[in-house]
Parts: sequence; C-alpha cells; structure tokens
Amino acid sequence: MGKRTWTIRLAIILLSASGAMSTLSQRIMAQTTETQYASDVPGSQACGCADTGSVAISSGSEGESQNGSTASAGSNQNDWVHAWMRKVDEARASQPHFVSPIVTTHVMLVQQYRFDMSRQQDPGGGTVTSNYGASHGLEIVPTSHLEVGLFQPPYLVHQSGVQDGFGDFSFRIKYRAFSAPEGRGDYFAGFFLGGSFPTGSPLNGVGHTVLSPTFAAAKGIGPWDIQSTIGANPPASGANTLGRTIFFNTAVDYKIRGKIWPMLEQNSTFWSGGVLDGKKQVFLTPIALKCDRNDFRKQYFCSRWRFSLSEQGYAVDH
Repeated sequence: MGKRTWTIRLAIILLSASGAMSTLSQRIMAQTTETQYASDVPGSQACGCADTGSVAISSGSEGESQNGSTASAGSNQNDWVHAWMRKVDEARASQPHFVSPIVTTHVMLVQQYRFDMSRQQDPGGGTVTSNYGASHGLEIVPTSHLEVGLFQPPYLVHQSGVQDGFGDFSFRIKYRAFSAPEGRGDYFAGFFLGGSFPTGSPLNGVGHTVLSPTFAAAKGIGPWDIQSTIGANPPASGANTLGRTIFFNTAVDYKIRGKIWPMLEQNSTFWSGGVLDGKKQVFLTPIALKCDRNDFRKQYFCSRWRFSLSEQGYAVDH
C-alpha cells in the first residue's frame, strides 16, 4: 500500500470518528434536554403516559401515584448528569459568548470535542506536512470555574524524508478568575496551565516534558471582541536544545448581525536560549466564521489563509 493511499485512508478514518463523536454528543444533549422538558410536565404526563383518569394498578391512592411520578422526575433532575450540565450552563452564563479562534486558544470555558486538520509548507518551501488532530481533543467543564482539556497526540504526515508518526500527548487546565456576560461588563480574565509529555515518535514530538503557564483576558467593545493570551513554554529538561519561549496571541473579531464573524489572529513566539536563541516568528491569520449566535456549537470555518511575517517559521498554512 502506497504512502499516499495510507494517508488518505487515515484521514477518512479520523474524520468518520470525529463525526460519530459529534453525532453522539448531540444525541446525548438532545436526550438531556428532552428529559428536562419532560420533568416540567405535571402528573403522569412526565413519564410519557396518557392522562385518562384511570386508577393505577398499585397500592395507594391516585394522589400518591402522581406524587410518586413527580418525585421520580425530581430525582432524575438531581442525578450527576443533570448536575454536571447545570454547572456547564452556569459557566456559560457567567462569561461572554465569543466565537472560538482557529489558532489562538479559546479564552472562554467551553465543553466540546474539537478535531483540526492542517497542511503546512515546510521551511524549505518544497514539501508539505499534514497535521491530523493539531493537539486538540476533549474539553470538559467539571465546575463553573474550571475546564480540563485532554488532547490526543496529533498524527503528522510528511512529504519530506521525515518518517510519519504521532506527536506528543498534551493537556490544558483553565481557571476562570473573573468574568461577566454581555450587558454586564462583557469581559473575561483567567489563568491556564498546559503542557505536553514526550510520547511522540522521533522528530514528530519534542522529546521533553514542556509546561505552559498562561494568562488570558478578553473584552467585548460593542460589535468588537478581543481575546488575548500571553505565556511561556519552559521545558522540564532539554532547555539547552529547545530553549524557552514566550508567546503572545490576540484574536479580534467583528460581529455582523450575529451571523458572520470576520476575525484576524496574531500569533507571536520569541525564543530565549537553545538553538533558536534570539529568533522570533509572527503569524497573521485572517478568517471568516459563520455561526448561530444562539447556539455556538453550530460554528464552522468558512475560509482561512495563514502567512508568516518573519523569517523564522513556516511560509504558508492553509
């Protein structure tokens, strides 16, 4: 089997798996919503039974049967799934509802599964590297102030002589310190801690554990939304080779009738120590997003073209 054929099959498998997980997540949310609506229906209608006025074949009176149905519906509302969903809703209601950038870390607490793919020109310009996964994955909100992200290792496919393989496993924890939704301040401030572990194959992973403490802030000003992060990537070992990096990212978008969101991202990285000591790279990413303001899960990417403004780094990413 040729390398190109195997790569195409891998992409199809990953896309199918992502679609299945997305469909399953929507069904779970739909079931949760239906259960919540059903619990608001009084008497025997809450359990899906027609109210014919007949007496149930059980010991006790009709009133006791209705009270039992209400108690059962109430107990369903108090299970761990509904308690968890209430925490997620509380977090969403306590922060702005900005759309997610493509490259910059989404500042808000979100619960989702995200899978990205990209094709990027190598520094030489003659070959392309494809990234399936792009260090994204499952993000959950266990409390109203906390998000935990666990990201499967990306799979890298090279047109150059580098062997294909998996990258490193990574994670990210977000803490929401201060925030307010639209109409009450429209801002967010928090602290993140991310990192990666050297699980990747040679030349596809960095080979060392890296931590990423980050400060994040966001502000809405009329139709404009601004999201920024600043942080560092200090390696736990191998600093003589990897060096230490400082990164600064900003995403600015403009709302057009709550449907179209043109966005411009700026991503800067500065190296101190290591083989890239004193180097820097800056990327600009113009994007057009279309989404439903009332349901930010219905968001998809329309167009994107990323280019470098510095000598260090990749020339084109689309």
